[in-house]
Amino acid sequence: MSAKSSEPSLFQYVFGFLAVGVAWGFTTPFMRQAAIQHQHTKKVNVPNPTGWWPKRKALTICQATYDLVQRPAYSIPLLLNLSGSLWFFLLVGQADLSLTVPITNSLAFLFTVLGEWYAEGKVISKDTWLGIALVLAGIALCVQSKTAL
Repeated sequence: MSAKSSEPSLFQYVFGFLAVGVAWGFTTPFMRQAAIQHQHTKKVNVPNPTGWWPKRKALTICQATYDLVQRPAYSIPLLLNLSGSLWFFLLVGQADLSLTVPITNSLAFLFTVLGEWYAEGKVISKDTWLGIALVLAGIALCVQSKTAL
């Protein structure tokens, strides 16, 4: 007996691609902004300051990372960004890999531009709008070429 697998609908594919693009792209400017604005509140306490240099550096980096990740302004966008990897994993199991990778990565770049506009107030230039249109046209060509076969 073989299990019959149902093919996801076009809506489910589009939603999945958009979910990955938003999770990977739109959250990136928020994480960058939180990291830049972050002020270390406590002095890093590294035992044995005369010890082996790589060990001291690794402990300093771990403690600074922990200090940053415990802040909601950074950790919430980080968790949303990581959820994009889960969506991507689910898409890779269902959709054509030669479409999934370029579409999700292209959408991530597009949503990064929108995230920078929203989070940081960056102006989107005419050249960037042209680039966005060309990326969307490229995605459409990729999809069309796969469906034409």
